[in-house]
Amino acid sequence: MILAALLLIHGAMMSLAWFVRFKTGQAGWIDAIWSLSVGLAGCVAAWAPFNFTTLSTRQIIVGLCVLVAFLRLAADLARRAGRSADDPRYLALQKNWGDSYRSRLYLFLQIQAFCGFVLSLTVFLAARNPALFGRPFDCVGLILIVIAIFGETVSDRQLRIFKQTRRPDLVCDVGLWGVSRHPNYFFQWLFWVGVAMMAIDPGGHWPLGFFAILGPLMMYWLLVHVSGIPPLEKHMMETRPQAFDAYRQRVDAFFPFGKKAIARLLQER
Repeated sequence: MILAALLLIHGAMMSLAWFVRFKTGQAGWIDAIWSLSVGLAGCVAAWAPFNFTTLSTRQIIVGLCVLVAFLRLAADLARRAGRSADDPRYLALQKNWGDSYRSRLYLFLQIQAFCGFVLSLTVFLAARNPALFGRPFDCVGLILIVIAIFGETVSDRQLRIFKQTRRPDLVCDVGLWGVSRHPNYFFQWLFWVGVAMMAIDPGGHWPLGFFAILGPLMMYWLLVHVSGIPPLEKHMMETRPQAFDAYRQRVDAFFPFGKKAIARLLQER
């Protein structure tokens, strides 16, 4: 019953996103509404049937983590949507799909809804783990979640300040953006690694928890290979090729302090 409700929430929210996109002419609202749907569905996954007198410590913590992370992200994306030009990724889709853009976008957003459902399933498995909260996996998972929320908040703020104070033909390479070309994506992925760790029981007492690995695996695939880095970097190469090519040569795409950073450190010695 809860899983069916999660599917319904995500499907309905992305239908709303489709409507808002054409009502406002701004595709940036799509990601804001998707983030909001993940936060709301996460609360349902962790807390349903909302009898707060019987919720476990684990359920409370997991639900609060998802709610805080994705309400913050939704607010940040909504602020960008209200102030920025249309999202170049969706503009590219509109150009490629032509007259079928409306119908194909709706199907595309329902695929996003299913991806959100997979993340909600990760939350569900973490919150419903029958083990008492406090295991080493729980503590490490919570630490990763806190780092992820803090890191994504800082990277979003650094990018916002850069856009306000620097020329538009330059590429943000300050702070966290100097060690990863997409630190906000990295911290989004790290958040789901933390949630999955809370679901996993190495002793095998909660075998369903191992399915929570699907959440971070899917997020890595989407962010690194599908809808995150590839279309964004294609846009950057088209709009500021010199600055971005130089940036790409010296900074790793996803993991902070990756191969390029290590190579630089070795050269400096």
